[in-house]
Amino acid sequence: MGVTYHADVAILGAGPAGTAAAVHLGQLGVKNVVLVDRADFPRDKTCGSGLSPKGIKALKQLGVWDEVEPESYWIKGLRLVTPGDREVYVSGGDAAAAVVCNRRTLDHIILKRAISLGVQFVPSFLTTKLIEDGGRVRGFVSQNGDEVHAKYTIIADGAHSRFTVDRGPKQKIQAIMGWWDNVPFKQQHVEMVFDKMVSPFYGWLFPENDGRVNIGICYEHKGDEKENARELFQRFLDKHYAHRLSNSKQIGDWKGHPIVYSYEIEKLYSPGRIVIGEAGRMTHPATAEGISQGMRTGIMAAEALSDILANRVGEAEAFAKYQAACKRSFWISFNAAKIFRKVIDSSLIDNLVAMTQQRHVKMAIGRIMAEM
Repeated sequence: MGVTYHADVAILGAGPAGTAAAVHLGQLGVKNVVLVDRADFPRDKTCGSGLSPKGIKALKQLGVWDEVEPESYWIKGLRLVTPGDREVYVSGGDAAAAVVCNRRTLDHIILKRAISLGVQFVPSFLTTKLIEDGGRVRGFVSQNGDEVHAKYTIIADGAHSRFTVDRGPKQKIQAIMGWWDNVPFKQQHVEMVFDKMVSPFYGWLFPENDGRVNIGICYEHKGDEKENARELFQRFLDKHYAHRLSNSKQIGDWKGHPIVYSYEIEKLYSPGRIVIGEAGRMTHPATAEGISQGMRTGIMAAEALSDILANRVGEAEAFAKYQAACKRSFWISFNAAKIFRKVIDSSLIDNLVAMTQQRHVKMAIGRIMAEM
């Protein structure tokens, strides 16, 4: 016989989206919130761990930035390599400054903030099915029979989610990455390498502190081609980083993971259920960034549910407004990714980089990359 929890809001998944929703519900005075995750914390998570200026803004809204900032590595510039092997260093100025914060640290800080606000966290909860009654979602059940019964359920369990409203085929970006110590790099700079072998996506180097970096690639299977991820990554490393890795120390094994995205922002709710973050396919289709979008959707979902629970608005209206807010926030950027991907496959980015002796062009490229 399993344990049964009762909640006003149940949240499935304690990544940045789910924990942001939990924190903001607490900030808004919603007391009876249960948050579950298949892991206990702190736990490792395969991710480049970059936080854009919009992500930093979300962390400030959640009241955790003062804890995250000392654990983060500031990024003030970008080394950009084009498909034609041109190289340029650019900056968008202080307004475009970003950080890298390892997900083991970041996610745990946000989770602890949620718990401090009264959220009940249940770790090691492997969800197997939703509780449904008359077409309405009323919680979920774990593998060992534990149940969470809730007035409202937030789905925040990421790319692999089986509990979303949208059950159609998923568009996926594949990623593989590793960690190294003692790799030379320009301080406070990330690197984005747009090589034709991974086009229209890219490889990256993100420093996590003065001595450790993560390096990876994201790419897409094309047609029936089955590219071996490890072979592709090794070719990329051999071409772009062999010399710099010659005296480095690899930390652990390479890790791979899928990234789910969509150009359309839809099917984010059903009766009793609201979907946030990567579970709702709200990951950037060109850069594969998802942390910022996850936290922002969590915040917006919390506001919708707070309004419903306080009887300020009906469920149907609040859920529709939530989806509309997500669309306003991401639609332009996501659809601009279509243009960006075409630009990467053309000679335009090489031509732009050829013009970067002009300072205003450098600044423009830096700001565009930060806003993506």
